[in-house]
Amino acid sequence: MKHMLIFLCLLLTACNLSGAPPQPVATGPTAYIDPSYPTMESAPVTLMQTSSGIEVRADRAWRDGKQVNVDVCFTLLDASDWTVSSASLQYPGGSIIDFGSTMLSIQEPVEGKSGVRCDNLFFLNVPPDADLSNVVITIDAIAAQPRAEDYCTIYMPKIQQDLTERGIAITLDCPVVNDVQTMQIVSKPDTMSQEEAEQEVYSDRYFTVPGPWSFTFNLGQ
Repeated sequence: MKHMLIFLCLLLTACNLSGAPPQPVATGPTAYIDPSYPTMESAPVTLMQTSSGIEVRADRAWRDGKQVNVDVCFTLLDASDWTVSSASLQYPGGSIIDFGSTMLSIQEPVEGKSGVRCDNLFFLNVPPDADLSNVVITIDAIAAQPRAEDYCTIYMPKIQQDLTERGIAITLDCPVVNDVQTMQIVSKPDTMSQEEAEQEVYSDRYFTVPGPWSFTFNLGQ
C-alpha cells in the first residue's frame, strides 16, 4: 500500500509538470534606432578635382543616421596598392577625421594609360543634429603600401632620380638576393649614417601624394 501511494504521488507530479505553461525566455536589449535620424543623398557641387597629377571624382554622398558615406574614384599612377590615407568631414561647428573605406572596383594601369580605383568612404558618429547642408568632404592624401617587389620595379628609379636632383649622394641598386631582387643602398656620404640614409630613401614623400581634393554636398540640416 505504501509503495502504491508513492507511485501515485510521482504520477501526479509528472502530470502537473507536463501541463505547466512554458516560461518566457529572457532576451537581451535590442539596439534602438531613433526614427528622427536623418537620411539624405546628394551629388557634389563639383564632380571632379585634380591635384598633384591625380584626378579624384566624387559620385555621390549620403547620410544614413549617424553615418555619412561618399563614393570616390581616383586615378592610379602605377600598379602600387594606392588607397585614401587621410580624409576629413567638416560641417559648421565640428569635423570628423576618423573614417573607414571599402574598395568598390579597380582597373589596373596599363602601358600609357592610368588605372582607376573606386572606394566607399564612411565617417561614423556624425551627430544627428549636425547641419550638413554645406558639408565638405576632403581627401587630404592618397598613399601606397609598397609590396616587396615594388621597390625595384616601381620606386627605385623615382627615388634615385629625386635624390640626384636634390644633390643627395646616395646610390641605390637592386641585386638579386636569394633569387629575389632587393633594393639596397650601395653608397652614401661618409658623413651620413645608415639610419639617416634609410630615412631619405624610405621617406613618405615617395609613397604619399598630398591633396587636397575637396567636395561640397548638401545633406540637409
